Amino acid sequence: MSDPGPAHTFAPFRRGGFGPRQLPHLLFFLVVGAAAVRLARLNLPLCWEIVTVSALLAVTYAVGLALGSRLGPRARHVWIALLLMLWAVLVFLTPPPLTGAYVWCAVPLACVALCSVPPRAAGAALALITALLVGQLTRTAGGFDPEMVLVPVAAVWGTVALYRTQQRDVAERERLLEELRATRDVLAAERHRSGVLEERARIARDLHDTLAQDLSGSLMLLQAAEQDWAERPDAARGHVRAVAEGLDAGLTETRRIIQDLASPSVAEAGLEGSLRLLCARAHQPGDAPQVRFGAVGDPAVELDEHTETALFRVAQNVVANVRDHAQATRATVTLRRLQDRVELDVCDDGVGFDPARGGGPLRAGRGFGLLAARARLREYGGDLEVVSTPGRGTRIRATVPTPVRPRAQAPLSAAAAR
Repeated sequence: MSDPGPAHTFAPFRRGGFGPRQLPHLLFFLVVGAAAVRLARLNLPLCWEIVTVSALLAVTYAVGLALGSRLGPRARHVWIALLLMLWAVLVFLTPPPLTGAYVWCAVPLACVALCSVPPRAAGAALALITALLVGQLTRTAGGFDPEMVLVPVAAVWGTVALYRTQQRDVAERERLLEELRATRDVLAAERHRSGVLEERARIARDLHDTLAQDLSGSLMLLQAAEQDWAERPDAARGHVRAVAEGLDAGLTETRRIIQDLASPSVAEAGLEGSLRLLCARAHQPGDAPQVRFGAVGDPAVELDEHTETALFRVAQNVVANVRDHAQATRATVTLRRLQDRVELDVCDDGVGFDPARGGGPLRAGRGFGLLAARARLREYGGDLEVVSTPGRGTRIRATVPTPVRPRAQAPLSAAAAR
């Protein structure tokens, strides 16, 4: 993996809080402020000149931080150069006994150079800071004193190394977060694409098992009627009547498929309204079973739109399969809203099945089996429970958790009002 390099961005003070990246700025203002107070107390002409230059340095530093990312690359180079020039003037103006007051400004200035300009310019700035630091400390000590010179230089370069490591960690973390967001978007798009393909496959199976088979049978009967029309007119008319009955049944099945596809929008009608309309459409004159809907529980318990849609899709497919395969006379759909979950029960008095052997109300012919229904619910933290016995009907319960709502703040507000 390639080195992402330091992120050349400012780290100004933020309103949201104080973090490690603001520590160099705090150190700079503390050093300059403390030195200015100390020099002002001496009340000497040279001290006031130094205080003036230090104030100009602090203002330049603060202006650069305030402008932040609005500074272009060239303006940043000028800003860093101006800071180093003012700091050099300040260091050379300060008499040897007071040199230590501004020596430690080298640490924040080095950090600012690292995060403001490209690596080459930052390296040149660090070299200049080090040279000024060594020259001033040598002048103050009256000669090269390893202990007096190397300790501040080591502190500066140690801080620079830590700061550079932090910048690389931040850049790497941002890169990983960007990759995570991209991966999440890809997964969401793939899941949507998979859902579209599954729905297309379901529609194709429905059309194949109903319209295609009926039309194929009708075509064969019409061909037989054409052959029998002259010699066996009664048989030919029987074939035509069978075709008419088949087309009528096919028309009914086509309307049912269209109703399934044109289901109400849960976002517009709400989960309860969509389920009520689904049950009303499921019961058609002359057809069985009679499907009834009921809702119990707290109406204030709500789910998000995606979870409600998932519940509705499960109910839609369960009801359709009960109608087509369960041979039931009655079925009930019950929406139960509890404090911590929402349950959807679909019960029928049909032939039932053995859940351990599969099959049952959610069959492969509908393209939405028990495993698919359970997988869809588990995407939203829910689950599917199936209870059935051959000859004694079936109960299918879909459950999803309700969102966690914050506790009421009324007692706290009342106490504060007192």
